[in-house]
Amino acid sequence: MAYGVKIAKGDAYKRAALKRRHIRVRKHISGSPERPRLVVTRSNRHMVAQVIDDIAGRTLASASTLDVSIRGGEGDKSALAKQVGALVAERAKAAGVEAVVFDRGGNQYAGRIAALADAAREAGLKF
Repeated sequence: MAYGVKIAKGDAYKRAALKRRHIRVRKHISGSPERPRLVVTRSNRHMVAQVIDDIAGRTLASASTLDVSIRGGEGDKSALAKQVGALVAERAKAAGVEAVVFDRGGNQYAGRIAALADAAREAGLKF
């Protein structure tokens, strides 16, 4: 099935390209009760990570830079992304999740996305 995303200029072109990449990634990745999907959403200022069971259609755990424990923390955006990764892994393990599939959300696996994933792995979440 083909998905059409309108081509535009400037920032709208970047958003459309991100959406195309995310659709391409989601063709192959889906969360199940055994291995839910760890989806990462990145903006210029914040990071949000959610562990989602796509079959039941519910979020099992989430964390973001807007959480009280992380907001206003020390360090650059990559350091905050590491804190988000550790926090979402801790909350997922508390919800009974041991392994996940990683959904980078159309973003390149580098920088803050990689920092979040590495921190989640270090906290004991299996990808």
